Amino acid sequence: MDSAVSELLDGEEQLQTWQTDRTRAPIATKIVVAGGFGVGKTTLVTAVSEIRPLQTEALMTQASEDTDDLTATPDKTTTTVAMDFGRITLDDDLVLYLFGTPGQQRFWFMWDDLVRGAIGAVVLADTRRLSDCFPALDYFESCGLPYIVAVNHFDGSEKFAADDVREALTVPPHVPVLIMDARRRIAVIETLLALVGHALDATPA
Repeated sequence: MDSAVSELLDGEEQLQTWQTDRTRAPIATKIVVAGGFGVGKTTLVTAVSEIRPLQTEALMTQASEDTDDLTATPDKTTTTVAMDFGRITLDDDLVLYLFGTPGQQRFWFMWDDLVRGAIGAVVLADTRRLSDCFPALDYFESCGLPYIVAVNHFDGSEKFAADDVREALTVPPHVPVLIMDARRRIAVIETLLALVGHALDATPA
């Protein structure tokens, strides 16, 4: 059986300790990564995933150019049309499965399926266009899913304090707001840990 499993694994992936220990099972949790178009969701999942991320990127069409604001991301040529998927093991018995939502409005109908079973969500924000994350904030508020706000700082953009972003987005005091860089693995891990902690705090005893 071990050889059969090994054949299914990517050549660059190695089994974790808990994967070879049949006396225990890891706790698997699902986390959603949401936010506006081009805010860095695919980048976040790619930066931290210990497996080759599943990405459903497609070339942008004329329809995209007519509906999506490319001012802040003029070099962007692809967009997520279904989801991004990755996995990270934070401890021997805690595995996070990451699901990145599509940012374009015409794909929002998929959100209900992607969110089902998740313990919480990371809402990525870009200070150059904060209003783009309002739909995600409204969605998670309405469905009662714990979430945190992670401001993805882009090179050349003005820096703002977390409290300033909280005020601009009217984020409730109990919701964590972080400043991070979605390209940096350690920054993403810290963000995910913050979400897990927040989700645990929000779960009734």
